[in-house]
Amino acid sequence: MKNIWRRILLAPFSLIYGSITTIRNWLFDKEILSSKTFDLPIISIGNLAIGGTGKTPHVEFLLSFLKNDLKMAVLSRGYKRKTKGFLLADSESTYNEIGDEPYQIATKNLDVIVAVDEKRVHGVNQLIAQFPELQTIILDDAFQHRQIKPGLSILLTDINNMYTSDSHLPGGNLRERRKGAIRADMIVITKCPLDLKPIEIRLIEKDFTLKPYQSLFFSSFEYSEIQPVFPELIIEKWDFSKISNLNTSVLLITGIVSPLAILEHIQNYTNKVEKIFYPDHYSFQKSDFIKIEKLFLNIQTQFKLIIVTEKDAARLISNPNLPATLKPYLYVIPIKVKILNNQEEVFKQKIINHVTEDSRNS
Repeated sequence: MKNIWRRILLAPFSLIYGSITTIRNWLFDKEILSSKTFDLPIISIGNLAIGGTGKTPHVEFLLSFLKNDLKMAVLSRGYKRKTKGFLLADSESTYNEIGDEPYQIATKNLDVIVAVDEKRVHGVNQLIAQFPELQTIILDDAFQHRQIKPGLSILLTDINNMYTSDSHLPGGNLRERRKGAIRADMIVITKCPLDLKPIEIRLIEKDFTLKPYQSLFFSSFEYSEIQPVFPELIIEKWDFSKISNLNTSVLLITGIVSPLAILEHIQNYTNKVEKIFYPDHYSFQKSDFIKIEKLFLNIQTQFKLIIVTEKDAARLISNPNLPATLKPYLYVIPIKVKILNNQEEVFKQKIINHVTEDSRNS
């Protein structure tokens, strides 16, 4: 009901915003504003809505089956970083310099070039100039960045709030009209239950009017075993089985759009869960750590630990205000993408075919 009233009250502003984005897209469609193409395969991954669709895990999923055979780069704008211009990630980079999501990708994929630049055309030119052997670039969160025309465009939408039933900002969550999805080659419905049934898939498919060149996929998140954020400081090693056996207390701290799925996963192993949910890309302050430390120390059980997401770990690991008392208890829960409906190999092959064909034609 709250969302309905929000849409009604903000409808005039949504109309204005939608009109502006529609005019902008029309200018690109009519080539009044130009889109640049490059002589190597460029894959764009993004969404119509503002955040929360799982872009970073899907970028990592693409890297998982491409980087072994190709010289890869990922280019992001580096949302909320405290720097400007083109920057390459290296072993000394922090989330403040390149953003939490590029930091996460870079630290988990040391064999991949990761760069940030708010001007994507400039960023691609810099990557090509500095790495002439580069074979493929993934543009992270670039669906609306039409100054570049990618060879393949992947559009993500959260099953809990699909763009087919959403509306423009500020009344809704869409950055542009729903018909903008026409630019996508592949549409992925993310955050699906692992046991999504065929009849549910067919019902959802009816909401999407696909063009002949478009394909629709369903993905889910699988949670891996927790890992210490500071492995050199741990007092004892924890895993989910041990959490369950010892009826361990967990303090869950997140700064992401949709933390409920992670909460539900942890509750499969213990019913002793405290939680603090912060906004997406939250920058932890000293006062936050005082609150977190107090809550954790007040948990009156023998066994306890703190669990955070990978994106939150990126913002915590180099934060000078993080208390040393918490570091031995801090664990991260990795996630990986699984393509459902027995379509994972089909999905991968479409990507591989595009890269192969685009490389041959360049």
